[in-house]
Amino acid sequence: MKILLTGSTGYIGKRLLPILIEAGHEVVCCVRDIKRFNPPASLKANISVIKVDLLDEASLDAIPKDIDGAYYLVHSMSSSGDYAALEELSAINFRNALNKTKVNHVVYLGGIANELELSKHLTSRKNVELELAKGDYNFTALRAGIIIGSGSASFEIIRDLVEKLPVMITPKWLNTKCQPIGISDVIAFLSKVLFNPKTFQQNFDIGGPDVLSYKNMLLDFGKARNLKRKIFVVPVMTPKLSSYWLYFVTSTSYKLASSLVNSMKIEVICRDNRLNTILELNPISYKEALKRAFSKIENNEILSSWKDAYSSSGIHFNISEFIQVPSFGCFKDSRTNVMENRSDCIEKIWRIGGNTGWYYGSWLWRIRGFIDKLSGGVGLRRGRTNPNSINVGDTIDFWRVLYANKKEGRLLLFAEMKLPGEAWLEFKVEGDKLSQTATFRPLGLAGRLYWFFVFPFHGFIFNGMLKRLTARTKK
Repeated sequence: MKILLTGSTGYIGKRLLPILIEAGHEVVCCVRDIKRFNPPASLKANISVIKVDLLDEASLDAIPKDIDGAYYLVHSMSSSGDYAALEELSAINFRNALNKTKVNHVVYLGGIANELELSKHLTSRKNVELELAKGDYNFTALRAGIIIGSGSASFEIIRDLVEKLPVMITPKWLNTKCQPIGISDVIAFLSKVLFNPKTFQQNFDIGGPDVLSYKNMLLDFGKARNLKRKIFVVPVMTPKLSSYWLYFVTSTSYKLASSLVNSMKIEVICRDNRLNTILELNPISYKEALKRAFSKIENNEILSSWKDAYSSSGIHFNISEFIQVPSFGCFKDSRTNVMENRSDCIEKIWRIGGNTGWYYGSWLWRIRGFIDKLSGGVGLRRGRTNPNSINVGDTIDFWRVLYANKKEGRLLLFAEMKLPGEAWLEFKVEGDKLSQTATFRPLGLAGRLYWFFVFPFHGFIFNGMLKRLTARTKK
C-alpha cells in the first residue's frame, strides 16, 4: 500500500516510518524542509519525499493522487501565540487536499480530551480532529496523554526534574492524574489501526495500565534511578510561576512549558481500553516504559528526540535559507591550525557539545548558556540526541546543525541562542589543517556592540578549542 506520512521528521514520525516499511508499505514522506530529512540508507528504497507546507495550499498539490492511507502527525505548541488557528487551517488544507485523492483511511494522533474544560493545547488538538473527520475518507483518531520514551518531551522533562532536584517545591497540578503510555505502544497502535475497518469513523483513547499523579510519576522515576526524592506540593504557584519553574529547571522552552502547565491541570485518563481488545494489544506499565527508555539511552539507540524539533527553539526556518554563510555586512573570526591526526580531529568534532562539552573554557560556555536561559533562550540543556552521530536538523546545545558531512570533515552550525543578529560556527578540514570560523551578521547597533563585547572572549575560547581539536587524543 502507498502511505502518506506527515511529520516525517518529528518524534513519532521517525519511529513509525521503519515500522511501515517493514510491513511492506511504500511511504511518501511529507516534509517542510527536505534538507532536514535524513532516513537510514536501508529505508530509502521504499521512500519518496515531497516538500509540503500545510499552510500553503498550493504545495499540497504535490501529494500523489494514488495514496491508500495517510497519517496526520503534525502539531505545535511553540512560537506562535496564534498556533490554534494555524493548526486548524493546516487540518482543513490537508483534508481538502486528501479529498482529491483516492485515500481510503486517515489516522490522526491527538490528545486525550475527556474533561469539559480543556487547555488551549488540548482544545486545538480536538479541533484538528473534528476538521479531519469531515473528509471523504475513513477516519480514525487516537488520543494519547503522556508519552514515555527515550527522547520524548515528557520523559526528558521528568528526567530533568528528578535528576537535578533532590527536593522539589512544586505546584498543586502535580496531584493531577494522567495515564502514561510507552512510545513502543503508541507506534504499535498507530501501525495496527491502519486499514482496520473496526476502527473507522471512531476515536479511541490509548494509555498504559497505570493511572498516576504527576507526583507519583516523578517519585517512581526516582526509584527507577535509585534516587531518593522529596516532593512538597504548595497551592501558591500561579501558572506563570509554574511555567518559569519548568523552564529554568528543564530543557524545555518557555512557550512549551507554558502550554504544558496549562494542559497538566487537566486530567488525561482513558475512557476505556476497547481498542486494546480490537487490536489485541496489551500496553506496558509506566515502570517498564522507563526501563526500556533507559536501555535505549545507555546503548545510544535514541531514534528521535523532541529537542531536534524546531519547537524546542521556538523559531521556524528552513535550513536551506541559512546553509550559505553570508559575508556582506558580517563579522568573522577565522582560525586555522595544523592537525596531528585527521580522523582523530574529525571524531572530536563529531562528539562536540552535550556531555562532551566544547573542549575549552567550559565555564564560559555554561555562563553563556545561563545568560541565554535568563533572556528566554534555549540555553545549553538540550544537549544532543546521539553522542556519536550528527544529522542535519539535529540540535547541539544552543546550535542547530545545517550541514554535516563526516567524510568531507565539515560541520556547519547555526545559533539558536538569543542574539541581536544571526551567527554561524563552521568546522572544515582542509588538507592537514582545521579551519574554524565564527560568522556574525549583526542586527543594528545592538548587534555591533554585542560583537565587540564578546570578541575578546572569542580569542580565549575559540583559540583554545581549536588547539584541543587538532591535538592528538592521548591514549
